[in-house]
Amino acid sequence: MSIDAHGHSADEHGGADCSATLLRLYEYLDGEMTTTDTARIKAHLDECGPCMQQHDRETALKALIRRACACEPAPTELRMRIVQRITTIRIETTD
Repeated sequence: MSIDAHGHSADEHGGADCSATLLRLYEYLDGEMTTTDTARIKAHLDECGPCMQQHDRETALKALIRRACACEPAPTELRMRIVQRITTIRIETTD
């Protein structure tokens, strides 16, 4: 049984450890997970104060960025670079 950075085992938090939860936090916040993974992350957040605090910080940061950038669209070149990078990262992580 492995212990994560907060001293918890995956069994203590519905099968998700802190490292896995934090690694996939943006997928969770953006609604990009399967129903099963969403439930697993939610169960972990409900039980782990440090991870929930990180969740709350990231949620606040996303809201702040959304408000600050709402009136100014990203340049086309930047959007293309971001999409290319996301594609590259997904290919690297699935290989």
